[in-house]
Amino acid sequence: MVPPPINNFARCPISSNRYRESGVDIDAGEALVEAIKPLARATRRSGADAQLGGFGALFDPKAAGYRDPILVATTDGVGTKLKIAIESGRHDGVGVDLVAMCVNDLVVQGAEPLFFLDYFATGKLEVAAAKTIIAGIADGCRLAGCALIGGETAEMPGMYAGGDYDLAGFAVGAVERNEIVDGRTVQPGDAVLGLASSGVHSNGFSLVRRVVAQSGLKWTDSAPFAAGKTMAEALMAPTRIYVQSLLALCRAGRQQAGIAKAMAHITGGGLVENVPRVIPDHVTVKIDAKSWPLPPVFAWLARHGQIEPAELQRVFNCGIGMVVVVAADKADAATRLLEEGGETVHRIGTVTTRGSDEGCVVSNLDAWRSV
Repeated sequence: MVPPPINNFARCPISSNRYRESGVDIDAGEALVEAIKPLARATRRSGADAQLGGFGALFDPKAAGYRDPILVATTDGVGTKLKIAIESGRHDGVGVDLVAMCVNDLVVQGAEPLFFLDYFATGKLEVAAAKTIIAGIADGCRLAGCALIGGETAEMPGMYAGGDYDLAGFAVGAVERNEIVDGRTVQPGDAVLGLASSGVHSNGFSLVRRVVAQSGLKWTDSAPFAAGKTMAEALMAPTRIYVQSLLALCRAGRQQAGIAKAMAHITGGGLVENVPRVIPDHVTVKIDAKSWPLPPVFAWLARHGQIEPAELQRVFNCGIGMVVVVAADKADAATRLLEEGGETVHRIGTVTTRGSDEGCVVSNLDAWRSV
């Protein structure tokens, strides 16, 4: 006679807290959802009511005022800048970074960010820290004018150390079909404007952390390049969100035959790799490194890390977080509009016919050696 199967589950009843003992606290996750509901509600906008708790969120482009919209989607993260946040305990700005890295990519095509979702993964969910992070995401959404309509919080012990976490963001925007900024009209003689960055933004932090470690400075030490700030405070300055000023430029362009011909978000790869992504193959953007001041943080990194200017401008934004190409006769008008939107604007170059050059050439880099 075959013996009956052994029911191990019956012999080992699961206690109500066994999942918590394995490192996952469902109660903490539910507490976080309740804590962040007001943050999401504060980002409401036309087309979305920003309610959390359901399985999916709805957005109505028609209610947002669009007639024939093209949707634009982006995804990004904050990178190893998060290591500084974790080690220094400063979590308040990384949420803005996350939104900025996504919405700045959307707006360069003339798209208005409509809604945002986040993914937050951690080894152990600390509700207070997580709420601070998501409050930063909500702040970023308000700055960009988009709704925070959902996200995912994953507690994964064994994948991440206790206090470690990672962030990913997902943004969707829209632009009317006939108003897409795609760079097709860029031609020789056009002017190139550079919008100032707020610091290192969210790229190159593996190198930043290495240089800081070699310098012997701690995150709590005074920053030699930023008076009155610690190293953590200075380096954790949130990525600037350019959405509102650039959308204002695009909207003005509807009455002025399209002021913005092309726009490039300057992230990893710097000017030389990001500008060519938005211009035609038959032109080159020539940029003069002496046309704007190299911010002290980059000069410090270059000196203490022994980073050559050519490498510096391939890794970092070096003070220019966004590039806008306009017709030369509209450069002054574009500058005024952008400055009215709170931007610091430099005329950094011009567009020429491409010969043997690459899509973007930065000259006078040696001027940075003396800064």
